[in-house]
Amino acid sequence: MSDHPSLTELDGASPFVERHIGLRPADEQTMLERLGFSALSELMDAAVPGGIRSGVELELPTALTEQATAKALRTLAAANRPGEAMIGLGYHATITPPVVRRNVLEDPSWYTAYTPYQPEISQGRLEALINFQTVIGDLTGLPTANASLLDESTAAAEAMTLVRRGNRKAAGPFVVDADALPQTIDVVRTRAGGMGIEVVVTDLTQGLPDGELSGVLVQYPGASGRIFDPRPVIEAAHERNALAVVAADLLALTLLESPGALGADVVVGSSQRFGVPLFYGGPHAGFMAVASGLERHLPGRLVGVSVDAEGRPAYRLALQTREQHIRRDKATSNICTAQVLLAVVASMYAVYHGPEGLKAIATRTHRYAAVLAEALRAAGITVGHEQFFDTLSVTVPGRGVEVQQAARQMGIQIRLVDADTVGISTSECTTGSTIGGLLRAFGVSADLDSIDRATADALPDDLRRATPYLTHEVFSAHHSETQMLRYLRRLSARDYALDRGMIPLGSCTMKLNATTEMEPVSLPGFADLHPFVPAEDAQGYRQLVDDLEGWLAEVTGYDRVSIQPNAGSQGELAGLLAIRGFHRANGHEGRDVCLIPSSAHGTNAASAVMAGMRVVVVKAADDGTVDLDDLRAQCEQHAHDLAAIMVTYPSTHGAYEDTISELCDIVHGHGGQVYVDGANLNALLGYAKPGEFGGDVSHLNLHKTFCIPHGGGGPGVGPVAVRAHLAPYLPSHAMHPEEAKRSGIGPVSGAPYGSAGILPISWAYIRLMGGAGLTRATASAVLSANYVAARLGDHFPVLYRGHSGLVAHECILDVRGITKETGVSIDDVAKRLVDYGFHSPTMSFPVAGTLMVEPTESEDLAEIDRFCEAMIAIKGEIDRVASGEWTPEDSPLRGAPHTSRALVGEWDRGYSRELAVFPTGVDPDKYWPPVGRIDQAYGDRNLQCSCPPLEAFVE
Repeated sequence: MSDHPSLTELDGASPFVERHIGLRPADEQTMLERLGFSALSELMDAAVPGGIRSGVELELPTALTEQATAKALRTLAAANRPGEAMIGLGYHATITPPVVRRNVLEDPSWYTAYTPYQPEISQGRLEALINFQTVIGDLTGLPTANASLLDESTAAAEAMTLVRRGNRKAAGPFVVDADALPQTIDVVRTRAGGMGIEVVVTDLTQGLPDGELSGVLVQYPGASGRIFDPRPVIEAAHERNALAVVAADLLALTLLESPGALGADVVVGSSQRFGVPLFYGGPHAGFMAVASGLERHLPGRLVGVSVDAEGRPAYRLALQTREQHIRRDKATSNICTAQVLLAVVASMYAVYHGPEGLKAIATRTHRYAAVLAEALRAAGITVGHEQFFDTLSVTVPGRGVEVQQAARQMGIQIRLVDADTVGISTSECTTGSTIGGLLRAFGVSADLDSIDRATADALPDDLRRATPYLTHEVFSAHHSETQMLRYLRRLSARDYALDRGMIPLGSCTMKLNATTEMEPVSLPGFADLHPFVPAEDAQGYRQLVDDLEGWLAEVTGYDRVSIQPNAGSQGELAGLLAIRGFHRANGHEGRDVCLIPSSAHGTNAASAVMAGMRVVVVKAADDGTVDLDDLRAQCEQHAHDLAAIMVTYPSTHGAYEDTISELCDIVHGHGGQVYVDGANLNALLGYAKPGEFGGDVSHLNLHKTFCIPHGGGGPGVGPVAVRAHLAPYLPSHAMHPEEAKRSGIGPVSGAPYGSAGILPISWAYIRLMGGAGLTRATASAVLSANYVAARLGDHFPVLYRGHSGLVAHECILDVRGITKETGVSIDDVAKRLVDYGFHSPTMSFPVAGTLMVEPTESEDLAEIDRFCEAMIAIKGEIDRVASGEWTPEDSPLRGAPHTSRALVGEWDRGYSRELAVFPTGVDPDKYWPPVGRIDQAYGDRNLQCSCPPLEAFVE
């Protein structure tokens, strides 16, 4: 009998698990011995409370090899039929410049970076984002733009709430243009319903409705293609103390006058058609720009310019006190609403083409629409508007379906408005061949060249662009591919991402984003599909979504999952809206109190407020657990108005609490629902299921547990999972491919499946790992975190531990005593880590003056030890401060991070250059931060949010 494995066994083997998990068996044994355990199973038996343990293995498909997974995804992509997307409605075919696609969208130095909270090691990304802000500010004609939002529809909803915050004089409903994008109208209504805001949808060509109003939203151009001069409506709104929001098409603004010049207070939209693939609806970077006086009400993130320790300009996130971990329920919005990677792509599209290139693309797009309209009119077919940019509404009595299907047979996707009307939107991908095919679908033949020569533009003369844009030199300096390639390389080299080394961020799970998972995102079947194509043309996506929703239900123990929320923040909102819908359906409209532990993610409180709930904080006990006595008291006090509790498990403190099931019972006993924040699901996967130990609803962060990369602070996906009684209140969408999901509580994102384009990443991860692999990944992450806690516990106290005195997937190192004793701050430790070649762990969350460390399962023992040794060496430097050898001000800790400038010139510090820049010895691969420590307070006092002149950076 042969003792070698069979061919069947060899075919079924999946080495990917060994590639994803960084620890080798010998490493595991070394770490387990340090902790006093003999096996991973023994560690997990000790760490995870028995009362919540799942009794069965995950029922998931058997793990596939990387080759088989890639083949399966190619098959799914091929089952989609993108055609040429001419449906419009805010989503347009575009061309991603190959140099940008390969060197940003597909480059791990860009897509594995974290949110730029550590600005000294994020200068490349921050410059790209300030370029984005400058593009948006210039084209919209307003002075301040943010660093992206989730999509156009949610940006409009954010604008509605900004209007009410920023204009205390105004009262009454928010008025929305009936010609706004239909998904925008629906998302605004969903958000308004949660916050008790009245929305009035009306035909603005007839003027504003009578009575009070807080603001008005105008679509420019309209969804029908109509170009409506917004000035009369804007002026009328201002006369009534209301603010004016304009939802604008970014490409059209290269030819049409900027909304800011027309009087708009806020401009929102999507940057998708600036080189970002359609992705079946997302991810895409929405935008918002505001007039002077409203900048401190901006949602999301804002990049500004400050100075570093040597007085040189440096980029940073501005207005950081708005961050949710600080402002919580008083936050202006949820700071997680950003799409950084896609904003970078859009900004680089503008850098690559420059103002003249963008204008040429827009002109060509418009000319094709004008020629098509004239050819149709010449054939006796009615085209709805005389003035338009790229979109036509064409009347074909009784022939709408026939024309749409005829175009579809030629590979052209157009919009069926109703039985008598179709909509067509041209784009930079449109060609003469496309127009010829469309005319044949209408039964028309024409000489396009002669029509072109005889046809005038269809833009209104009094709205043609007169104001300049993109005059900064960055938009004229990188138009050859060589220049662009070097610019992108230069910026990425200034940043620290996972391609350089470990990012030990607690709460954020910076794990491997494997190439096999990432590659399918660029397949045309996934990348080029419009979100509103007929359902039969999206069969591959339908199968992928069905698979993923089913697998996520299995691993969480819930009954139903919606993949629509396009960020964790949106998942939180969707889950709370489901709870609200459930209570209202049961006649309990008064249940509006949301209990939130004091240790919770700051985003929880912001989401609760957006869902129309009142936040009541539950105290934490001394050991960091939820204080059950205070919980009982709050539940008794709010027995008649309790809606829910939001609780993270394992806790935000990184511990498995023994009392989670009891907590759920207490809340249920008082009529409330339990929302288990799924941010830390990667410490439960394969061992426990929130839907089984008491949760009613959870959102998941696919960009954490399921390997979608952070992309510098977006994209993300935040699916919401619910038990059966909440399933009727999951997000719906009027244009959902599944008819049963078209009516309900409304959408939380612009597209039916949110950021569908990155779902192949998580699909691939689950197929590559299988149930056993996912379970092992959980145990490996818990092992690594406990190993770090054991190695560093003698140097920095570990603040909280859970069941059996163990931490979960992360641990909190307490620096407060050190600061009190020596004056060395948490900032000093974080910045000094840069000199040792690391991104800092999470600072001061959930407890001020601490570091939350999460090594993840993807790091190998050598890298984990390198981090531990760096922290121990930093503690040694702190001890030298404590002994009086250095003052805090004269120590390498306060001088950190040290740039390459420390190698030249005079040196008058109390420590050597070598210790400053090579604390572990000379390293040929050393990461050099481009700037020294940044003055945060200066940046807030001197807010500057667009590209400064290059001269500002010259010595």
